[in-house]
Amino acid sequence: MVETTTRVLVTGAGGFIGHHLVNALKNNGYWVRGVDLKYPEYADTVADEFEILDLRRWDSCLQATRGVEQVYALAADMGGMGFISAHHAQILHNNSLINIHTLEAARINEVKRYLYTSSACIYPEFKQTDAEVVPLKEEDAYPAQPQDAYGWEKLVSERLAQHYHQDYGLETRIVRFHNIFGPLGHWDGGREKAPAALCRKIAVAKLTNNPRVEVWGDGEQTRSFCFIDDCVEGIMRLMDSDYDEPLNLGQDRLVSINQLVDIIAAIAGFEVVKVHVAGPMGVRGRNSDNTRLRQILGWEPQITLEEGLEVTYKWIEGEVRARM
Repeated sequence: MVETTTRVLVTGAGGFIGHHLVNALKNNGYWVRGVDLKYPEYADTVADEFEILDLRRWDSCLQATRGVEQVYALAADMGGMGFISAHHAQILHNNSLINIHTLEAARINEVKRYLYTSSACIYPEFKQTDAEVVPLKEEDAYPAQPQDAYGWEKLVSERLAQHYHQDYGLETRIVRFHNIFGPLGHWDGGREKAPAALCRKIAVAKLTNNPRVEVWGDGEQTRSFCFIDDCVEGIMRLMDSDYDEPLNLGQDRLVSINQLVDIIAAIAGFEVVKVHVAGPMGVRGRNSDNTRLRQILGWEPQITLEEGLEVTYKWIEGEVRARM
């Protein structure tokens, strides 16, 4: 347990990962301020304070970072592949403002430690052209060719955090998420990611007894998927460490989208028929190399894909059922 006087800020606390992180920090004895444009959608926040602020604005960032020792910077305009492939200007504009202003406000308000949440989307597209992709190491980020504006902004903000450490002495931490999933996140509306979208589609198929489930592309594109509880554990371990370079956080088990469908269908106990349709697929393959994660933290994600999907599917099926 930490001293209860440790005061932290979680930006993006109304979102999926931020909401879970607030819960974990409170369970570990921190005083927590949450900030977002909205409250969490699916459960009440347990933050000591929750402020509705637009972090694209400089004055909002100064207000958010006042009187805290640590910042977990999760705020971002983002979503799944369908969203980030169709809103390049919006994402680059909004996220650049959020991260530039929040970092500078943290410096002015003498925050001691700042964790920036980056993404596997920073990795070059030319290293992800094969479904049997070689797992991506942290140094593979350069020479740079990120996927979409979302990836470019994440990479630039990584650099900004590192320069704030070098020039101003702000203790920064940088984590690169690899496809985080779990309950209490977007599962419809266009911002949901593949696991949640497929859980929703299969739940609808089961509840309507219509086995047809649409899959974007041929379904042979591959990813690794990390459950939210492991993600939050990794974030907190990294913040408490002395490591100030970017670090992967994800599972290193590669599965195709078709395999993901089959796993979820088995959990649902319903046989589906995959219908392959046109849609954004992103890179052909992406996987996390966890060598450095194990070296630095002495830990890696523990929850299997099946275990995480079982929890996630049951929650999403309940949400779908409640709407029908």
